[in-house]
Amino acid sequence: MPSIQKPQRVRRVPRALPSRFKRQRVLIIGCGDVGQRTARLWRPMERRISMELPGGAQSISADVPDLIAEKGAQPHHRLPLVRALTSSPEKCAALRAQGILPLQGNLDDAASLRRLAGLAQRVVHLAPPAAIASTEGETVASVLDQRTRHLLRALVRRANSAPALVYGSTSGVYGDWQGAWVDEARPLRATTARALRRVDAESQLRGWALRFQDSGARVHVLRIPGIYAGDREGGTPVARLLRGTPALRAEDDVFTSHIHADDLARAVALALWRGKPQRATNVADDSALRMGDYFDLAADLWQLPRPPRISRAEAAQQLSPVLLSFMSESRRVANRRMKTELGLKLRYPTVQQGLAAAFQLSKDLPKK
Repeated sequence: MPSIQKPQRVRRVPRALPSRFKRQRVLIIGCGDVGQRTARLWRPMERRISMELPGGAQSISADVPDLIAEKGAQPHHRLPLVRALTSSPEKCAALRAQGILPLQGNLDDAASLRRLAGLAQRVVHLAPPAAIASTEGETVASVLDQRTRHLLRALVRRANSAPALVYGSTSGVYGDWQGAWVDEARPLRATTARALRRVDAESQLRGWALRFQDSGARVHVLRIPGIYAGDREGGTPVARLLRGTPALRAEDDVFTSHIHADDLARAVALALWRGKPQRATNVADDSALRMGDYFDLAADLWQLPRPPRISRAEAAQQLSPVLLSFMSESRRVANRRMKTELGLKLRYPTVQQGLAAAFQLSKDLPKK
């Protein structure tokens, strides 16, 4: 006989989406100029970016998702959800307008960072260490990065997993190499408090990654030289040239390296997925210029007087200690690892090309 019982309903349990359909969450700490340029690479409405070629008015388009989705770089087809930590409530509206979800918090206030744990699978840490002023000169505390210490403690609090993290350090950690090429295997010879704070941050990050590696923690450090761009505040030497600040004469001059802000943003984005764990990568262009030649190049482009050249002894009498500290270290930053491991193809391989593009941009901007 047929059963008179009603058929039992089978409750369907929702199936988890495959990992390739899950949207990654990225948290940017220190979302200033470079952080915002990086976030723009993931904006759906800006999938195609037009930029002026350094040599003229011809323009090209670059498919931004294809940049991040290069083989091995971005395993998920969906663009990530981007959040940014900010200590300034007035910046929240501007961040939202760029498609970035702002979170209020302050790296100097550890209690304000408690909700960061488990918030993102990937973190971009671009916040500089806080400088500690002292009337008696530099102290031990002034070469420690307390901001990074607060952040790392917050990222693993009440969370079962730790994120992958990219840290924006400085090539200043290498110190002075008297003009030699410096790759990532060179010992760190930092002497200034500014650079020693970065050395401390790198050390903290390595220790954190090793401690929590079983929970997924990994750190990739980017060592960054001078950043420039025509649409970046203070991103060209024009203001310095207008002030007439002198440069060192050729026999006393130092080698310095640079990276265009757009190329740096692309390096940050690629390092989030391609960067090898517990490893450092120099991010620099192919130029090998002395500092004075860089200023001369900009002066010629903007048709301004070249800076006067003075001896090192004269510089010690005329220039500030901070400016002198940049003139006391000479090195050329090698970028082979950036090209071979991150796979970054520079849009501005040389300062000459980048400054030419900046000059063209300044001509195209409306006059105030």
